[in-house]
Amino acid sequence: MNISALPRMSRWIATGLVAATLAACSTVPKTPSAPSAARADGTFERSGRFALNVYDKSVERNRDSVQGGFTWVDTGAILTLDLTNPLGSTLARVVVSDGQAVLTRSNGKRTVAADPDSLVADVLGSPIPVSGMRNWLKGLRNGQAGASGQGAQEFDEAGWHVKLSDIDSKGPTRLNFERIQGTDRITVRVVTESE
Repeated sequence: MNISALPRMSRWIATGLVAATLAACSTVPKTPSAPSAARADGTFERSGRFALNVYDKSVERNRDSVQGGFTWVDTGAILTLDLTNPLGSTLARVVVSDGQAVLTRSNGKRTVAADPDSLVADVLGSPIPVSGMRNWLKGLRNGQAGASGQGAQEFDEAGWHVKLSDIDSKGPTRLNFERIQGTDRITVRVVTESE
């Protein structure tokens, strides 16, 4: 199924997963901050904003553009991603744990899948790999150390062209992802808050 055939909200929420990055405004349901000891044990937190653009090459125009905010908390065992619209209203929460990925929309409707890639495929009706974004947000490529403390990186992975730049102690603060899917060029830009 072509991404353009889906209702705008479904496309946005699914691609919000892509933005993963995705992942904040005051009305986002906050996951309580982990104590310092937990962060030392690997909890990874980021927040910021994202912009998604779907450009239809067949008619040479933008089909859809969305922007929003995100809060991302990854304990290693559980990943929680809260998504907001530009005005700060909660749109959705995604929780990924061992063997399950759950999307809960602001109206309470839930979609459950085995993993993030399956969740996106269920919501969109078309597979778009998003699992790598969990690593890219940390400045990792193929799960290996990369961007932290280094200059900009650019590479292709899982069907995405990835650019990571403006590195701080947690990883890149500017991320750009681009993917060609059929006649659509999907572009996601993420800016995280710097330390």
